[in-house]
Amino acid sequence: MKKILILQLALCLSVFVEAQVYQFRGPNRDGKFPESGLLKEWPETGPELLLQLEGIGKGYSSVITNGDYIYATGMIDTLDYLTCFDFEGNQKWQVAYGESWKKSFPDTRSTPTIEDNRIYIISGIGELVCLNAETGAINWKVNVDRDYKSEWHIWGVSESPLIVDNKVICTPGGQETSVVAFDKLTGEEIWKTTSVGGQRAYASATTLNYQGKHYVLAVTATHLIALDPANGEVKMTYQYYEHDKWSDQPGLIWTNVPLCKDDEIFLSMGYDYPAKMLKINGDRMAFEEVYTDTVFDNHHHGMIELDGYIYGSNWENNRKGNWLCKNWETGEIAYDTPWNTKGAMVYADGLFYIYEEQRGNIALVKPDPAGFEVISSFRIEKGAGPHWAHPYIYDGKLFLRHGDVLMVYNIKA
Repeated sequence: MKKILILQLALCLSVFVEAQVYQFRGPNRDGKFPESGLLKEWPETGPELLLQLEGIGKGYSSVITNGDYIYATGMIDTLDYLTCFDFEGNQKWQVAYGESWKKSFPDTRSTPTIEDNRIYIISGIGELVCLNAETGAINWKVNVDRDYKSEWHIWGVSESPLIVDNKVICTPGGQETSVVAFDKLTGEEIWKTTSVGGQRAYASATTLNYQGKHYVLAVTATHLIALDPANGEVKMTYQYYEHDKWSDQPGLIWTNVPLCKDDEIFLSMGYDYPAKMLKINGDRMAFEEVYTDTVFDNHHHGMIELDGYIYGSNWENNRKGNWLCKNWETGEIAYDTPWNTKGAMVYADGLFYIYEEQRGNIALVKPDPAGFEVISSFRIEKGAGPHWAHPYIYDGKLFLRHGDVLMVYNIKA
């Protein structure tokens, strides 16, 4: 009987650790979605529109799904709301989970993270909230930015929570700590790091596995941090942002999740600030600079590594940017091509899906270092404001939002 109980406990723990997580920019936060059997080109008017729903509130965060329901955050009046729909288009519930950022660009930007029957989200002022995915009931709530004395920049909070094992991790920055981990079931603090300096950034944390070591990569306004997720011990840091190199700009806008490949990490934040390729050194005690890139300064749209190349867009000004491809190893730019303007990019089933920010053109693009090739495109007509929400793909469906409008397209072949 004792052996049976031990086996059952081990099986439960295995499921607990390996539960599927639905999150910003896909399972690994790298813009890649593990889909297959998708359309290789679209009709002239675009793929079939399955749902178009309004009333989710204003926001730039991604629409996300766990296959059972569709979830979207949005700002209504002065509060951040999470809205749940079924796939028939019926609103199941709409719950206020925290206070909105009320200053510059107040619309919601935090995409929900879903694991099992729990949803994790951060409000515009840094309230970390766990909700029941079926009912919308709030399980627990921690005002991380208040309790840990976060230091904000002018655009508030855009982070999406990271789940690692039994922890939910977020990055308030400031002088008291840089990164904090909470028990994902109770909201109780498990650990907090020492402070490496820097205000709260806008980027979300991610994970890196290298030579059998498991790291969380998080960022403050100034530093990249590699830490041990078991205890929060800071293993490596790198000061990326230096004010004297960017004194003519309005301030920090580090929004991109660090892009990882083996022992190397690419950092980019737009506004003509130099991008950096870093490498973990031989004794895994520090980051080393590999090269500096003054062309591929991605704004806040995310980048994708594919077959030894980096794809994405760059910043020329707040309304203009080109589409780029560069060699990961050498840093050589393979192409630098205008198409409308800069925007978000994700990848699935051998093709890129791009969403340019000014007029809302959606394109299906062939990944090829030889050139930027648009296969099909259509335009989003509904909604208001910049087209800043990153696309999400699941179960043969493309999920998009533009302001207060949520859209779901059938992209299954």
